[in-house]
Amino acid sequence: MAKLAIISDMHANLEASQVAMKYIDDLGIKPENILCLGDVIGYGPNPVECVDIALHFRFNLLGNHEEAVINGAFGFNPTARRAIDWTRDQLKPGVFSSGQKKRRWEFVRTLPLVKKTEKYYLVHGSPRDPTMEYILKVDTENYFGEVPPKMREIFSMIHGPCFVGHSHVPCLITEECEYFDPPSLDFEYKLEDGKKYVINVGSVGQPRDQDNRVCFVTLDEDEKVMRWHRLEYDYKTTVEKIRAIPELDNRNAERLLRGL
Repeated sequence: MAKLAIISDMHANLEASQVAMKYIDDLGIKPENILCLGDVIGYGPNPVECVDIALHFRFNLLGNHEEAVINGAFGFNPTARRAIDWTRDQLKPGVFSSGQKKRRWEFVRTLPLVKKTEKYYLVHGSPRDPTMEYILKVDTENYFGEVPPKMREIFSMIHGPCFVGHSHVPCLITEECEYFDPPSLDFEYKLEDGKKYVINVGSVGQPRDQDNRVCFVTLDEDEKVMRWHRLEYDYKTTVEKIRAIPELDNRNAERLLRGL
C-alpha cells in the first residue's frame, strides 16, 4: 500500500504548486504517487512550468481548461476565455518548436477523462460530465426527504470513494447526502470499506472557499485515513505576475487575495 497525494486545479500558479510539491515531498510522497485531477493550466501566469511539474505525476486527468485549450473555450466567461487563449499561445508548438514544447502539447492533448481503479473513481468534475459538471453543496440539499436525483445518479455510477476537483471547494459528501467541509471534520476522515463518498480535494492554485491557502488531500491507503492540507504560499508574487500580463484579467489576481 502507498501514501498518495491527490491534487487538482493548479491553474498555472507556480508559487502555490512549488509549496505543495515541497510539502508532499517532505511527507515522503514521491511524484509517482501524486494523482492530479486536472486544470493544471488556466487563469494563472505559469502554464509551462506547471505542466513540467505535472509531467512527473503518476497520472493527470483532463480538466475543463485543458479541454478548452485543445478544443476551444466554448461556454466560458470572457475572463476565462482570454486566459485560455493566452495559455494556448504559450503551449502550442510550431513547426520548429523544441521537443520539450511538443511533449507538453502532447501531454495536454492526450489527457484521459477519468481514472477508475479497483478502489477509487477519479474525475475532474463529475462522473456524469467529467470536465464540466460541478458537484456543489446545493446539490445535496434534501427537499423531499430523499437523496436528490442528481446525487443519486452520481452515486450509482461509482463503487467507492470518488475524488473530484473543479469547484475549488473542498468537501466530503456521503451516500446519504450528508455534506461536510474539512474544518467540521478536523481536516481528516477515515474511509470505511464498502462506503461510497464524493470527496472534493480542493484547489492547489486557486482556492474558492474563502481561504486562499493551497489545498489538497493525502490518503494513507493502509490506515484508510484521508487528510486535507492547507498551506501558506507567496500569493503576492503570483498576483503581480498576473497583473503584468495584459491578456490575463486582473480579476484572476484579485481572487487569489481572498480565496474566492
